Amino acid sequence: MARTVMDAREESQRLAPRQTLFVGVTLFSMFFGAGNLILPPLLGVQAGTSVLPAFGGFLLTGVGLPVLGIVAVALAGTVRELVDRVHPVFSHIFVAAVYLAIGPCLAIPRTSSTAFEMLAPLLPEGTPLETVRLVFSVAFFAVAYLLAMHPGRLTRFLGKITGPALILLIIAVVGAALASFAHGGVAAAPAPSAPYDANAPVQGFLTGYQTMDLLASLTFGIVIATNINALGVTEPGRVMRTVCVAGVIAGALLVAVYGGLCLVGAELSAPLAGASNGAVVITASATLHFGAVGTVVVAAIFLLACLNVCTGLISCCGTYFAEELPRVPYRGWAAAFAVVSCIISNFGLDAILAFSVPLLNALYPMAICLVAMGMLHRACDRVPLVWLFVIVFVGVVSACPAVRDAFAPAAWLPFDALPLADMGLGWIAPALVGAAVGVVASKLCSAK
Repeated sequence: MARTVMDAREESQRLAPRQTLFVGVTLFSMFFGAGNLILPPLLGVQAGTSVLPAFGGFLLTGVGLPVLGIVAVALAGTVRELVDRVHPVFSHIFVAAVYLAIGPCLAIPRTSSTAFEMLAPLLPEGTPLETVRLVFSVAFFAVAYLLAMHPGRLTRFLGKITGPALILLIIAVVGAALASFAHGGVAAAPAPSAPYDANAPVQGFLTGYQTMDLLASLTFGIVIATNINALGVTEPGRVMRTVCVAGVIAGALLVAVYGGLCLVGAELSAPLAGASNGAVVITASATLHFGAVGTVVVAAIFLLACLNVCTGLISCCGTYFAEELPRVPYRGWAAAFAVVSCIISNFGLDAILAFSVPLLNALYPMAICLVAMGMLHRACDRVPLVWLFVIVFVGVVSACPAVRDAFAPAAWLPFDALPLADMGLGWIAPALVGAAVGVVASKLCSAK
């Protein structure tokens, strides 16, 4: 009898395959936003004959690191428990900076701005764009806010409705490109153009930064865990395993979609040589295969993707700050993020990117190191000063050039002489040195 009760309890802590799939699709929908749509097709156009190595590098940072980020946070418990290993004060600062970066400083306003840019071609000539942009952004963030008021229902809405709809819309565009390849209607790929004309895999790796999904992966675990709890799974170990499975499902979907979108760009790599915007590539492909309705299809894809990500970001940012500063409730934080993001989105996409890029350049190398050490947390915890020294070394080397790039881009810094600095990877050597120093320091402290 006791055995039967125990088995029943264990079974109740397992999601059905269909439920697990929905959670994975929810995570995919939260990851997949404007940058995810724009970057792969542009890579397909610019990389030309080097598309495969460039795409391989892109997958490392665009898919591999975000999935590892989900797993690393699941192993640690929360993002705060992961970053606390460096220092509690640093944890407060870094995690808040990550939430602000993927929140009102860049990703949330970018969702509205990008969606509007794709809808603008559908407007009649002479339409006052600034007025329409304002009205659109207010409506967009009002809908996102209402959805974010029910974070436990994200699985039903994103996983069962908008997520599959987004996938179907993408399949239509990618399927048309595949049909062209099958019928031999594609010109030979040209030679790769900048930035993929040298070190294509590295450039693909750096392009993956722009998805911001690694930073997002450090925060989405809160919302996904909430959804899993709402489905009846509360045992910590089972929640961790379910989060990991959801991360694998989301990663597999991202690889499939990225591959298809890259193919869309490769199909048009010859006629669109010199293109600098992935949205142009997608629009050209949709128009080529579907005519006037193609523009509507692309606008629908962008609107769904941006709304999905905006809802998820408002939810996870509001949840975090409500826990950190409980005097303001979740509804208040969510409303504040929605209002501030609505205001910032009306400055335009270029202004948002110019404001946010230095912050991303400072945060991303530290995030990569935290995820790497999180995956190896048992070994790193045996030499605990490794966490501190790696992050201090990498933080200095990444933050100083970021400040330079924001205020004096032509200035030279000693960090520019570091190995791989010319490729944007100057933080790797300091990370390795920091790890070595941390090991030695930990051994010396334990010997005393």
